[in-house]
Amino acid sequence: MPEPSGNPKPEMSMEKRLFLFFALTMLVFLGTQYFFKPAPSPKPVTPIAQKAAEPVTAKPAEAASAAVATGAGGLEPVQGTAEAVTVIDTDVYTITLTNKGGLVKSWLLKKYKDNDGKPLNLVNPAAVGLPGPFAIDLKGQTTSTDPNNALYVVKPAEDKLGAEFEFSDGKTSVRKSVQFTKSGYLSEVRSEVTYNGAPLSHLLTWRGGFGDQTVRNAIAQEHTVHYDTSNNKLVEKTAKDAKDGPFTETGVFTFAGIQDGFFAAVALPVDSSTMELRTYNDPLTPQGEEKPQPFVGAGVANGIQNRLSVYVGPKDIDILRKVNPKLETLVDWGFFGVIAKPLFLCLNWVNDNWTHNFGWAIILVTAIINFLLLPLKFTSLRSARRMQALQPKIQAINAKYKDISMRDPRKAEQNQEVMALYKENGVNPVGGCLPMLVQLPFFYAFYRVLNIAIELRGAPWLWVTDLSRAETLPIHLLPLILVATQFLMQRMTPAAGVDPNQQKMMMFMPLIFGFMFYYASAGLVLYWLTGNVVGVLQQLIINRFMPMPPPPPPPAKAPVKRVGKK
Repeated sequence: MPEPSGNPKPEMSMEKRLFLFFALTMLVFLGTQYFFKPAPSPKPVTPIAQKAAEPVTAKPAEAASAAVATGAGGLEPVQGTAEAVTVIDTDVYTITLTNKGGLVKSWLLKKYKDNDGKPLNLVNPAAVGLPGPFAIDLKGQTTSTDPNNALYVVKPAEDKLGAEFEFSDGKTSVRKSVQFTKSGYLSEVRSEVTYNGAPLSHLLTWRGGFGDQTVRNAIAQEHTVHYDTSNNKLVEKTAKDAKDGPFTETGVFTFAGIQDGFFAAVALPVDSSTMELRTYNDPLTPQGEEKPQPFVGAGVANGIQNRLSVYVGPKDIDILRKVNPKLETLVDWGFFGVIAKPLFLCLNWVNDNWTHNFGWAIILVTAIINFLLLPLKFTSLRSARRMQALQPKIQAINAKYKDISMRDPRKAEQNQEVMALYKENGVNPVGGCLPMLVQLPFFYAFYRVLNIAIELRGAPWLWVTDLSRAETLPIHLLPLILVATQFLMQRMTPAAGVDPNQQKMMMFMPLIFGFMFYYASAGLVLYWLTGNVVGVLQQLIINRFMPMPPPPPPPAKAPVKRVGKK
């Protein structure tokens, strides 16, 4: 089956799945030591059809009506006569603005595609009933006209890279302006609201989700975010944080806004570093779903009159650093960041200088990592050989306690005797797990890189169209090949003296791997698969130059005093 796209129902995060996977793996290894002592994404969100205004460049004369009278607030009404749209076209954007509410209708990134191969629209088309980006939240204050439904007079910028919106009904007056650059992702946004001549505090919002809605489990990747300058840390919130109503934070922020895994829309204050960030919970029912799902929304402000620099674009480290060094923190390398960031830099360097393809870069870097970890494999092998030498003594201990149930307190004596035997001979019973444990940080680091590095988004390799996502073939080939190599590696690994029951149990491990990896990103599967292939080659060399010693003779059939129930 092809990978589902869109917004699936909430599911366990990949971090939790990885933790559960390794916890179960260790449970199998340790459990077999205990019991067998001889052993060493949804349907896509389809936007509801809307009647869109015809894209034209609005002119003040066409969008404005003449001043008819002086309102109660002493202001002349300034209102549009009909809805009109303004299209802003830059090297990186195609943005459609509407004079109804002075809002953004669509925000297309020219250099990036969504999971369906279409230009990526950062505005969620399923956010029906919610105002578009740059809507005004008056924070509970009331005015004579809703500023998000009013018809504004539009004045396009002379360079055709911006627009000014103005509205007044005589009492409520609103002014907004947006100015973009020709080739960059940074823009200037200003807003001002007055009522009867008095300024009103307000936020500019982006509601109903953000980013690529066609990826698997998109909602889980969307957060509001701000950088707390006072505490020097990045803070993220989800829609769940606003389940009881909008959640507001105020402080000295370097930036604040909304993001998904690969893209961000954040505001940087121009005049004052004091900012307000509001997180919204916007329940929306995408087409094809039965229940509403909580999409996150964000609202930002930096004073009575907002004056903000706004970055809307990819979380590319080089681009972010040029705008503001603190923006680099949007790329979250995770718990093993000390490994993930250098790993990404290595992949990037190998791709730029040698392979010119991230798939081959992953294979090469993984092979290097596995050969660097080869001494650990030899250590594990020596531990396994010592375990094999102790099999007759371990079998004798097991025979001694053969008739005792697992719940019998005397069973602890059996474990104590086995552990004492291990200690006496310098054997670590979990030494065979060491190579896998050491690989765990690298595994998680690859997972983080594939989920946050914009450079790997859409990177192809052979039949794989995007290494940062699961394969799009009806049958995912890489996980199946991984299972086959896992079986092969287990068959090649020395297992003399291992209890047959334990061997049968361990043969389920490749199937568990296949289950865990089937919908994982292709790059992550490629990493583990490469490790398996390298492991097979290493095991061939080890078996050639370090052959297995003959199995120990079976214990003599001497009468054994059993400690059982009388």
